[in-house]
Amino acid sequence: MTQFEGVVGRTLEESAPWWPPATPAPAKRPNVVMIVLDDVGFAQLGCYGSSMRTPNIDRLAATGLRYVNFHTTALCSPTRACLLTGRNHHSVGIGTLANWDTGFPGNSGAITKRAATLAEMLRPQGYNTFAAGKWHLTPPDQQSPAGPYDHWPLQRGFERYYGFLDAATSQWDPELTVDNRRIETPRAPGYHLSEDLVDQSIDLLRNQSSWAPEKPFFLYLAFGACHEPHHVPADFIERNRGRFDQGWDACRAEWLERQKEMGIVPASTVLPERNPGVPAWDELSGVEREVFLRLQETFAGMLEHVDAQVGRLTDSLARIGRLEDTLIMVVSDNGASQEGSPVGTFNTMLHHNGLEDSVEENHAHIQDFGTPRGNSNYPLGWAMAGNTPCKWYKQNTHGGGVRDPFIVSWPAGIAEGGAIRQQFHHATDVVPTVLEIAGIEAPSSVEGVAQIPVEGISMRYSFDDAGAPSRKRSQYFEMLGHRGIYADGWKAVTHHDAGTSFDADQWELYDLRTDFSEVEDLAATHPERLRRLIELWWAEAGKFGVLPLDDRIFERWSMPARPGSIGDRRVFKLYRGISHVGNDTAPNLRDASHSIQAEIDRGSDDDGVIVAHGGCSGGYALYVLDGRLTYHYNRAGRRFRVSSEEQLPAGISTVRMEFARSGRCSGHVTLLVDGVAVGDGEIAETLPYAQSVEGFDVGQDRLTPVADEYESPFPFAGTLDHVVIEIGDDRERDIIGEIAAATRRD
Repeated sequence: MTQFEGVVGRTLEESAPWWPPATPAPAKRPNVVMIVLDDVGFAQLGCYGSSMRTPNIDRLAATGLRYVNFHTTALCSPTRACLLTGRNHHSVGIGTLANWDTGFPGNSGAITKRAATLAEMLRPQGYNTFAAGKWHLTPPDQQSPAGPYDHWPLQRGFERYYGFLDAATSQWDPELTVDNRRIETPRAPGYHLSEDLVDQSIDLLRNQSSWAPEKPFFLYLAFGACHEPHHVPADFIERNRGRFDQGWDACRAEWLERQKEMGIVPASTVLPERNPGVPAWDELSGVEREVFLRLQETFAGMLEHVDAQVGRLTDSLARIGRLEDTLIMVVSDNGASQEGSPVGTFNTMLHHNGLEDSVEENHAHIQDFGTPRGNSNYPLGWAMAGNTPCKWYKQNTHGGGVRDPFIVSWPAGIAEGGAIRQQFHHATDVVPTVLEIAGIEAPSSVEGVAQIPVEGISMRYSFDDAGAPSRKRSQYFEMLGHRGIYADGWKAVTHHDAGTSFDADQWELYDLRTDFSEVEDLAATHPERLRRLIELWWAEAGKFGVLPLDDRIFERWSMPARPGSIGDRRVFKLYRGISHVGNDTAPNLRDASHSIQAEIDRGSDDDGVIVAHGGCSGGYALYVLDGRLTYHYNRAGRRFRVSSEEQLPAGISTVRMEFARSGRCSGHVTLLVDGVAVGDGEIAETLPYAQSVEGFDVGQDRLTPVADEYESPFPFAGTLDHVVIEIGDDRERDIIGEIAAATRRD
């Protein structure tokens, strides 16, 4: 507390006022805008060689630098942890997704307080700090309105936040959080989340520039685009119709030639063989081509749409006079996604539950692609093309998973606009770059917590010297059992098949100085070098908290919950009017016996939702429709419905749904009113893992409807105080493991 230097007497006449001197203006430092795209592959931006249209991002590249040897972690939460802390993802506790806490330090699902975020470093140095969009760094059991809020954006250095906390959300009906509270989704005609995020960002920066123009700002803008579900206005899809009719093989070859012409890749770069499981385009049927093209056109439309929003943001910065001295970085969090299956999908919940997609079913839903009714993702062939000229995809440690676009624009600090940089760098290097430019040292202690060292190195040296040797000498990679290690131009890497022995993995060796696309495996000709690199990988794994190796994917969704967390509870009493919560925060009813009960008071015409979890992509709802108690189970678009034979009585009654598990992901539903059975039926198939991209409500269904026979939000018109949900203990984790083993695929 500042010492008062005036005089306090008995009266005003005997006293002398004093005010602390004005805080000196902060040192002149550049503004920082970090734009994170989701699941955008190395080749998918126009300025990285594709025929997809991204003129506004290309404009940033034309005034700045494109890095062609920049790397990420191969998955979303881990890369975000690196981008925001400057440390490796295992070092800070985000080995994979924030959704998963495996009980080991490198996979706790939350960034340790011993690793401050860039916002926590910049704010004490005079920066205003704002975050908008996808966060995905808060464990699901900490996302309820009861917190704890320790790992929400405002508790990790940001002064304001507007976005969604989890991995994905509908772009038409998103789950939104402002600062530390959930809000209702805006219902304006034509609403889209990407547009909203930029509207909110523009508003924050205009206000900041109006009231504190002397202060620099840090904006972390993480779009949901282009992660599935691919949601985009119809006109953006239409303007891409016919653009990719030549197919993924021809596009891939065309994009590689454009990359060579641009200098993105060396002229000697060879296109690898198609990834396993990807057929030749010429071998596809007419229906397959129709579906696959529409899915690609939908993705391209979403990318073009988010590019337009980037343009609105940069134009706004120019109008308020802040563009010249703003360091803008554009990056993707990993390579193009393999999560659309070989044939793509109209509903991503199929993939996330290990269920098969079919061309026929996708074709039946082709008009839904891009709309609120569709939750699509494109097939592997288009993801392969999106990663041109690299192998494999998101989740893998080959180039297709970890080599990503990275653009830096800073008009006041970069003289060579449009240039390309070849130096090897990694997502951990972004924070030290910003700190060097701002003239700020990484703190050794934050709020009394000693900090682990920043593990990245600054890229600032490369801004002015295209020929400077890379100062990043080595970098390990590990994701879901896939492994890699880079050292002085060489890379050892292995593609791991989940469920097999790690000792059986076949390591490959590439000289990235002459082999950009990892085509010529030199393991047999340089065995000693490969041995040394593998030994280095193990040393780095021990140093940075990678171990134990863990290749589980589907099984992680059904791991035992953190003791004492929401996921560990068996009984919930939930009141009407509570905030919407996300999918993984809701009561976990998956593949377990359970009951839902409520006391209601209704007039003869009072219908509506009692409880709902999910939306059009999957989930369940208990509701009253036409006076009948109804339970609707949406298995990723395949529906089961049980309804009472008679209408409910007017007045007070106790309604109850009981699900008795009868086998693997199946059970019997009984509906009861005042203890008397009024309807029953079999649910032959339930979802073993993810219910939906949407979450949970009491007394209404806020976002898209679970059932196709009502329109959201369909609030219950009678009196409903609370619901009680009870969960049995008959979930069989060994069966979950069997399902995972049967459905694994890359």
